[in-house]
Amino acid sequence: MLDIISVDTVRQWRAFHRLPYRIYADDPNWVPPLLLERKMHFSARHNPFFQHAEAKFWVAYRSGIPVGRISAQIDRLHLDRYNDGTGHFGFIEAVDDPETFSALLDTAESWLRQAGMVRVLGPVSFSMWDQPGLLVEGFDSPPSVMMGHALPYFATRIEAAGYGREQDLLTYEFDVRVPWPPQASRLIERIRNWPGIVIRNARKSAAAEDIAIIHDIINDAWSDNWGFVPMTKAEIDEVGSLIKFLVQDGDIAIAEYRGRPVAFSAIFPNLNEAIRDLDGRLTPFGWIKLLWRLKVAGLQSARMPLMGVRKSFQTSQMGAALALSVIEATRAFNEQQGKILGELSWIHEQNHRVRRIIELVGGVQRKRYRIYAKRL
Repeated sequence: MLDIISVDTVRQWRAFHRLPYRIYADDPNWVPPLLLERKMHFSARHNPFFQHAEAKFWVAYRSGIPVGRISAQIDRLHLDRYNDGTGHFGFIEAVDDPETFSALLDTAESWLRQAGMVRVLGPVSFSMWDQPGLLVEGFDSPPSVMMGHALPYFATRIEAAGYGREQDLLTYEFDVRVPWPPQASRLIERIRNWPGIVIRNARKSAAAEDIAIIHDIINDAWSDNWGFVPMTKAEIDEVGSLIKFLVQDGDIAIAEYRGRPVAFSAIFPNLNEAIRDLDGRLTPFGWIKLLWRLKVAGLQSARMPLMGVRKSFQTSQMGAALALSVIEATRAFNEQQGKILGELSWIHEQNHRVRRIIELVGGVQRKRYRIYAKRL
């Protein structure tokens, strides 16, 4: 017998967080997340997403054994911006069983319908600033930090429940050590000689000021993107706390034009490389291993999750050169730090302008994440 139970107790939360260990037991490419971080991420006290959203969580049990999970959430910022009656589902994981997937999705849809939603998008876990999309291509390698993973049958089961493709998000991989092609180098050289252009690194000594600059550029540069909702100050402050712990000054580049910040890029060390064998635990010796790998041994891979150029420059040659310049600045720094692989993610499939820039510097499309939609 299959039961869908609302997650309310400590025991149910443990089942929710531990379920992926069963789902991915035989998948060598799954990276167990840090359980402490996951608990905080789902806490309204710690995650600023809950300042503008509400969510509900369920675990599916068969004969008392957890076999699936799902969330449903309503983001008021999304509704304020689009007024489209759209809710979201996320964090879907289940054994390969049509009944389990169907029951989980039906439960999330029912909750959203009762709240007045007329459409559902997913998986979005929790928001477009978090881990949106279901992996549908690229199962043969581990995900980068803050990117999702899945098994091939997930897409089949979700589509069987009446969901259709809404948007695809892409990841690009490039070899940090490979010199950039002459065309890209010429554009960068041109921007360096342009009067009024300054490319600088972020400064931990002025972290609050630079985080505010990044926040301002993001909310301008990304504002026309599909599914965009503005990042709140509390959310960028949370990113800022990550930056202070994980990122060196050279991992962030900011471009200024006539004294005004107009573009930036940020690279995070690929934390998944550092935690892959920790089984989700920092105790008793996980902390030591993690700090050693981050601060002493170093990592071989990194991810660029954030890059933006102000809208007023995006359609100009200067905009392309600014994007290349901030990417190159962080790439060069990471090459000096011994990095080998970099991932730029995620990129809207329809964002041809940014895709052309990435492909110009040798980026190769690696993974594909899909967001589905359904009328309620």
